Amino acid sequence: MTGKRRIFRRTSRARRLLEGAAMGGLCAALALGLHFSGALDGLEYRLWDLRVAAFAKPSPAGGGIRLVMLDQASLDWGARENRLGWPWPREVYVPIVDFLASAGARSIVFDVLFTEPSIYGVADDQALGDSARSSRRFVGAMALSAGEGESAWPEGFPEPPFRLLGDPPRTGVFPRGVFPIPEIASGAAVAASVLASPDGDGVNRRLRLFSVFDGRPVPSLGLAAYCLDKGVRDIRVEENRMEVGGVVIPLDRDGLAILNYRGPSQTHGAVSAAAVVRSALQLQSGEKPEIDPDFFRDAHVIFGFTALGLLDLRPTPLSAVYPGMEIHATALDNLLEGDFIAPVSGGATAAAVILLALAAGTAVRLCRSAFSSALVFIGFAAIPPALGWGLYPAGYWFPVLAPAAAVLPSLLAGLTANYAGEGLQKRFIKSAFSQYLSPVVIDRLVHNPEQLRLGGEKRPLSILFSDIRGFTGISEKLDPVALTALLNEYLSEMTAIIYDFGGTIDKYEGDAIIAFWNAPLDLPNHAENAVRAALTYQKRLAEMRPALKAACGSDVFARIGINTGEVVIGNMGSRQRFNYTFLGDAGNLASRLEGINKQFGSSVMVSQATRDAAGESPDIVYRELSRVTVVGKKIPVTVYEPMHRSDWEGRREIYEAFHRALELYYKGDFGAALELFSPLAGVDGPSASYARRVTALAESPPPEWGGVWDVTEK
Repeated sequence: MTGKRRIFRRTSRARRLLEGAAMGGLCAALALGLHFSGALDGLEYRLWDLRVAAFAKPSPAGGGIRLVMLDQASLDWGARENRLGWPWPREVYVPIVDFLASAGARSIVFDVLFTEPSIYGVADDQALGDSARSSRRFVGAMALSAGEGESAWPEGFPEPPFRLLGDPPRTGVFPRGVFPIPEIASGAAVAASVLASPDGDGVNRRLRLFSVFDGRPVPSLGLAAYCLDKGVRDIRVEENRMEVGGVVIPLDRDGLAILNYRGPSQTHGAVSAAAVVRSALQLQSGEKPEIDPDFFRDAHVIFGFTALGLLDLRPTPLSAVYPGMEIHATALDNLLEGDFIAPVSGGATAAAVILLALAAGTAVRLCRSAFSSALVFIGFAAIPPALGWGLYPAGYWFPVLAPAAAVLPSLLAGLTANYAGEGLQKRFIKSAFSQYLSPVVIDRLVHNPEQLRLGGEKRPLSILFSDIRGFTGISEKLDPVALTALLNEYLSEMTAIIYDFGGTIDKYEGDAIIAFWNAPLDLPNHAENAVRAALTYQKRLAEMRPALKAACGSDVFARIGINTGEVVIGNMGSRQRFNYTFLGDAGNLASRLEGINKQFGSSVMVSQATRDAAGESPDIVYRELSRVTVVGKKIPVTVYEPMHRSDWEGRREIYEAFHRALELYYKGDFGAALELFSPLAGVDGPSASYARRVTALAESPPPEWGGVWDVTEK
């Protein structure tokens, strides 16, 4: 059996990949089923409308389109000034057509079905027909349906001047047609369809640009105006596209074009019908017209009803009340600009859904932390709307809901699997080791359980040993329950301080605490942190001392030793039981320094290695205590007592006198050293220890003197 053996077996990467892919594949299949069945259409439409509202803006070509609106103000003007009831006499439209023609309009499109003779007689109809004929650019309106109207092209009705090349979509062939009366129809250069093509929720997002009736191609109003102006005669239809005069128009599977809306109502230049009539009359009488004819020069002009009572208001992505004439204006704008929206094909949608679901499922299944899981969740959840919104300016309708319906369940399934599987392992690790390791160690083990194996590595640590002074005497005075409560309170407080400074508890040995810094995670300032932890440790113990004395009857003091050096650190023990600990002389020296405090009367002692590794600090001062050799070692070690600068400043004279005395001690001038140590002995523990030592040395000077204090006790 090998010397390194994993304690836990993490689910293999390959298996997690397979599980994530399986989850993603299943979710993709379900989402695509919903998508192609139309179950997601309602919400997808709402998401599309949000995109339209966000990106709709006027186009350069839109400046060549004008609207003449028969609005409520026009109706009111007709009734007030001319006593015109509804419907208006058709001769009222004659000045409008004549004014637009004389102004040089490219096309004059009437979004009005004149299917019934005028109540004012045939002459009224004939007047409008003659005006339309003389303009030579009049586009009249007809309606196609599945159940009302003529079943054949009426005799004598103008034939469409177009050829349809290719096979029209089945949904674009209509068996019935409703035509304008001959007196008006005969004057039209083109008869065009006013057929609307709302989606299932009644909103007009698309338009059928051409239809077929009785074997004849019938363009929509906008397409008719475009072809009339450009002289286009051929409409070429291929799968999912049509071509008109060099403009390629993408179509959906039903042969509909997705409109690229430009903005709210009247985004295109609009005037009221009454204003145009007044302008025409003013021009005839030699007056300055209310509307400059140049407003219509070289423009496509669409006339239609916008008054609420005339019932030609329809819902669109931009508004629940939108004039039908402006839907045709949008189509014409898109033709002029060549930027209809292209639907992303079913195959491309399916591929995107599958790839995203597979990627989401596998990515989240490979996550090893809540943070990485959150990043993956947020990232993948954002991809479908990002694609949907990002592709709109490029001219594509990418369905958001289908990939979202695949990605989100894939992510949730992966998170559930992580929680149920590896989450159980992580919870076990936290529960099992939270009493022994610092939070940073536990966090590392949670993310990398494979580190729970026997073995170690060499690395420098700062190691702390602490012990309660005279604990044996304290324990003899307390019963087990009281002793346990005392230790628990003491160890809890001191452990929290060690954790606060990034340390790891190695073990407790009765009242003793062994801790270290710089493992398992790198801590560049580990020596300084260990020193700061020791000083905070002593400060907190001083605050607790009155309460501890009340509990045990004695003042509680602790000694701390710290050393920095290279050791072997890792999980050590047996395969049945192990501990994350260290081995090495650096740890032995830290233990010796804790004990040496007793001989020097100090509470915290650090080695030269720790002093050097900690570096200079504006708020920590180190008092050199001695050069010592410890049991089992011949090379002396310089040791220091760290303290906060505020404490040093408060006893500056004592510490400076101690330093002068220590220099005399190193030189072997014991008498002079004693003269300085003796006055300090009553107020400074190390000075009292030196006073006793130099007294003995003065009485019996050693034959050779190196200034080293040989410590013969552990």
